[in-house]
Amino acid sequence: MKNIVMLALGLLSFNLSAQSPEKKLSQLGIQLPQIQESLGSYVDMVQVGNLVFLSGRGPLKADGKYIVGKVGQELTTDDGYRAARLTAINQLAILKGAFGSLNKIKRIVKVNGYVNTADLFTEQSKVMNGFSDLLIEVFGEQGRHARTSVGVYTLPQNMAVEAEMIIEMK
Repeated sequence: MKNIVMLALGLLSFNLSAQSPEKKLSQLGIQLPQIQESLGSYVDMVQVGNLVFLSGRGPLKADGKYIVGKVGQELTTDDGYRAARLTAINQLAILKGAFGSLNKIKRIVKVNGYVNTADLFTEQSKVMNGFSDLLIEVFGEQGRHARTSVGVYTLPQNMAVEAEMIIEMK
């Protein structure tokens, strides 16, 4: 009986010390924005069983404007990294709005990243690390995911980055 009580106390202590994704965002100084509904003939996300498929989103700033331009031309790789990070924040805001809590996310499964690039630009993966690094900071090992990073000629509204995700829910 004593062993069971000790085990229960250990599990309780572990659960109390585990930080929620929202607390990690707060520690990073990140406040999730209110996200406008999609403007096109599609929805922001579709849930099939315990998988959630998020439509592509870009780096929409608080002022309602996107970070725009071609990485490798008007924007540096570091600018692109920051745009990808903001894109991840916007995707998390969609999930928080839909499910009420990011604690319901079991893991990030897959990210497809599209980078608006100049000709001959080859650092798409470094740009999309901005998206991936944030997910790992917020979710730890459950934030590690499969990813594709590609350069594209253009994106809607000349956005610097667009990304879509697949999430597994608890």
